[in-house]
Amino acid sequence: MEADKKPNIEHEITRFTISVRRWWRDVVVATVDQQKVIDRRRQECRLSARYLLMLSMSAGIAILGLLQSSPAVVIGAMLLSPLMDPIMGLGFGLAVGDFQWTKQSLKSLLIGAVFAILFTALIVFFSPLQTVTTEIASRTRPNLMDLGIALFSAVAGAYATIRGRDGTIVGVAIATALMPPLAVVGFGLATFNWTVFSGALMLFVTNLVVIAGTTTVMARLYGFSTTLSEKQTQLQFAVTLAVFIALAVPLGLTLRDVAWEANAQRQVRSEVMERFDGRSRLSQLDIGWDSDPVSVSATVFTSEMNPRAEVELSKALERVLGQPVNLTLTQLQAGTSSKEAEEAQLASARAREEQAGIERAENLAARLALVAGVPETEVIVDRQRRRALVRAAPLEGATLATYATLEKRIAATEPDWRVELMPPAGALPDVAFKDGEPTEAGAQAIALAAWASARIDAAIRISGPAEQAAKTKELIEAAGGKAELGAENGGTVQLGWSSLGG
Repeated sequence: MEADKKPNIEHEITRFTISVRRWWRDVVVATVDQQKVIDRRRQECRLSARYLLMLSMSAGIAILGLLQSSPAVVIGAMLLSPLMDPIMGLGFGLAVGDFQWTKQSLKSLLIGAVFAILFTALIVFFSPLQTVTTEIASRTRPNLMDLGIALFSAVAGAYATIRGRDGTIVGVAIATALMPPLAVVGFGLATFNWTVFSGALMLFVTNLVVIAGTTTVMARLYGFSTTLSEKQTQLQFAVTLAVFIALAVPLGLTLRDVAWEANAQRQVRSEVMERFDGRSRLSQLDIGWDSDPVSVSATVFTSEMNPRAEVELSKALERVLGQPVNLTLTQLQAGTSSKEAEEAQLASARAREEQAGIERAENLAARLALVAGVPETEVIVDRQRRRALVRAAPLEGATLATYATLEKRIAATEPDWRVELMPPAGALPDVAFKDGEPTEAGAQAIALAAWASARIDAAIRISGPAEQAAKTKELIEAAGGKAELGAENGGTVQLGWSSLGG
C-alpha cells in the first residue's frame, strides 16, 4: 500500500507544479507588455546631458545634507535617484542577454558613479565643514541587514518597472539610497579617510549588485526572453549567486560586530550601575566604538557621590571590553531618596523628549517642504494635534500618483502624525471595468481620485456608461472623496475636475 501511495503523491505534486507554471505563464507573464518595458528601460539608461545634470544635482544635495547631518536634505538626494535607471537597465540587459544594452548600462553607471564621487570630493575639498557627522558615519558600516533591505527594495522596484507602477520607484530610491553612499565615498576621498571611503563604497556596491541581480531574476521570472544558451544561462546564474555570497560574508561579519557591540553596551551599563546604590539612575550612556581608545560617556543621578567610581569603573571597563577606555563619568546629586533621583531623571528625560519633539517636527516640516517644492514657512505643523500639511507646487513630470506616493512615504516615517500633501489639480486617470466591476488598475484609479478629491477639496466629474459611472461615484464617495455624474456615453469611464468643491 505504501508503495502505491508514493507514486500517487509524486504524480499530484507534478500536476500541481505544472498547473502553477501554466497559471503563471497564461495569467501573469502574458499580461506584461515586454517590448514596452524594454524600450523604456533602454531609453532611460543612456548617457545624456540630462542624466549628468540630475546626477550632479543629486550628488550636490546629498553631500551638503551629509555635511550638515540633515536627514531631510539627504532624502531629497534620494528622491532624484538618477543611478536607478542604468542599474535597472543592467539587470534587464543581463536578463535578455543583450550585450550592447548591458555595455551601455555599465558605461552610464560607471561614468555616473565616478563623476558623483569626484564632484562630491571637490565640494568637500573646498568646504569649511569636513568633520564626520552622524549621517556620514551611519553609511560606513554596511551589514547583512543592508543587503536584506536592498533585496526587498529591488524586488519592489523590479516589479514596479515590469508592471508599470512607477510611483513605487520613489520608495525604492529612498530605501536603497544609492547617492548618499557615493557622496560619502567622495567625502572619504577628499579627507583621505580610507575607513569612511571603503565602508561607504562597500554599501554602494552592495546596493548596486543586489538591485541589478534581483532585477535580472525578476525579469526572467516574468518571461523576458534571452538569447543566451542554456549553458550560458547556468553560468550567469552561478556568477550571480557567487557575487551574492561574496557580499554576504563580509556583511555578515559586520553584523556580528554590531551584535557584539550591543552586548558590550549592556555590560558597560551593568558595570556603571554596580558603582552606585540601588537608588541611583543612569540617565545617559554614549559609547564611541570607532574612537581610539574607545570612549565611554555616562551620566548618573545619585543620592550619594562616589569619588572613586570613575577610577574603578575605568579599570572594570578595560577588563570587560579587553581594550583601553577613555571614560567620562558625570555624577549628579539628586537627593537622599530614590524617589528624588527618579524625579530628577524624569525631569531630564522630559526635557530631552520635548527637545526631540521640537526637532522631529522641524525635521518633518523640512522634508515636506522639500518634496512639495515650497519654502519651509509654507508648511503648517500642529504639534499638539500631531498634524502637518502643505500645498505642493507643480513639479515637472509629477503626476497625482507621484504626490500620493510622496505623502505615503513621509507618513510612514511618522506613524503618530497625520500628514497631508495637497497636490495641484492634475490629470485624473480613466477607470477600467470588467464584468461590471473595476479592474485592478481601475480600483487604483478610483482610490487615487478619492485621495486627490479629499486633499484638494474638489469634486470629481465622472463621464461614461451610466451604470459604471454610478458605481465609480459610489466608490469614490465611500473612500472619502466628492463626485458628481457628468455626461453619459458608451465609452470608458473618464474622470475630470468639476467646477464644484470647496
